[in-house]
Amino acid sequence: MNDIADIPALMADIGARAKAASAELAFAPAEAKEQALNAAADAVWARRDEIIAANAKDMDFGREKGLSPAMMDRLMLDEARIQGICDGLRAVAAQDDPVGEVLAEWDRPTGLNIRRVRTPLGVIGVIYESRPNVTADAGALCLKSGNAVILRGGSESFHSSGAIHACLVEGLKAAGLPEDAVQLVPTRDRAAVQELLTMVDTVDVIVPRGGKGLVGLVQREARVPVFAHLEGIVHIYVDAAADPQKALDVVMNAKTRRTGICGAAECLLLHRDIAQDLGLTLITALVDAGVRVHADENLAHIAGTTAATEADWGKEYLDMDIAVKVVDGVDGAIDHIRTYSSSHTDCVLTEDDAVADRFFERLDSAILMRNASTQFADGGEFGMGAEIGIATGKMHARGPVGAAQLTSFKYLVVGDGTTRA
Repeated sequence: MNDIADIPALMADIGARAKAASAELAFAPAEAKEQALNAAADAVWARRDEIIAANAKDMDFGREKGLSPAMMDRLMLDEARIQGICDGLRAVAAQDDPVGEVLAEWDRPTGLNIRRVRTPLGVIGVIYESRPNVTADAGALCLKSGNAVILRGGSESFHSSGAIHACLVEGLKAAGLPEDAVQLVPTRDRAAVQELLTMVDTVDVIVPRGGKGLVGLVQREARVPVFAHLEGIVHIYVDAAADPQKALDVVMNAKTRRTGICGAAECLLLHRDIAQDLGLTLITALVDAGVRVHADENLAHIAGTTAATEADWGKEYLDMDIAVKVVDGVDGAIDHIRTYSSSHTDCVLTEDDAVADRFFERLDSAILMRNASTQFADGGEFGMGAEIGIATGKMHARGPVGAAQLTSFKYLVVGDGTTRA
């Protein structure tokens, strides 16, 4: 749908309805939110054929646009992925409700009792590309945390997102919650994004979930506060004390399991002492799996590699590509990561506790891992049920943004006729 004449009026109406719904959601019973999410999961599964048919239209659109195989994989829904959407909705439903949680409580000598408790942010705008499951994840997490949400999916996932959104609305109806709590912008028109970014009277925070172009646009033009990660430039450092089998398993999974997600490994750093043996094994395995290896001058002699250029360091490929570089130990890896990292996720493979401790202590990415695939950089894998994104900034939310991270807090102060001297 691109034939809506008055986009500003459309978005103003969506915003006003979201704000009204957020006031009601802020004190909605935990049981009602849980019921809504479970009913939405039931609806998604019952309507899976309809969702797959809608997704087929999006896949055709993606092919016409010339999307890469990795991006097409992000877009594609099948029955297994729809089962994953249902599982995610139920997992969020089963979590403890964050709203009203007492974060701290203390008494003052004046006789005051003070509590700091979680409270919803209000209205959240989510702008995302390609992956239609974000419709369910974002809708679920915002609802769980008592926030209304305005979803603006990518043009590629327009039909899939619409079909999933209808299931979320069905869940809200079943639980007696306001249908305007989860709204989907009904147009592909980019003017709707421009409006959403400036709706300071009705939107409390924007969460962009997509590539560098989208996130950069949002950060430049938003007047509403933003939770964002710019890119997933994910590094794995293979130390001299790495276990060879663990290294092989982790590197192959981190790169090839799904190349189009933000936790996919994009740069492999090899300790100089193992570069020509374990490093050779890893590079050969990657090449054999169809990965295009962009190797530095120390490794470019290895069959199947291409010479890396400066542009390969700090590049988010989101495809079957990886940059590989030899470094002088953990400090060399730390220096490289500090220079090129996007502060998303970085990993060390080592059996040496001192090396791991140094890596963890001296880097400040949102997620740091040891001896584990970076594909675990995901809110669902962290036990959050789902995530609305991974924030790489340092204000308010950082790392996977789940329901708890979509709350602020307020102070509740109780006295007994208490006056101040």
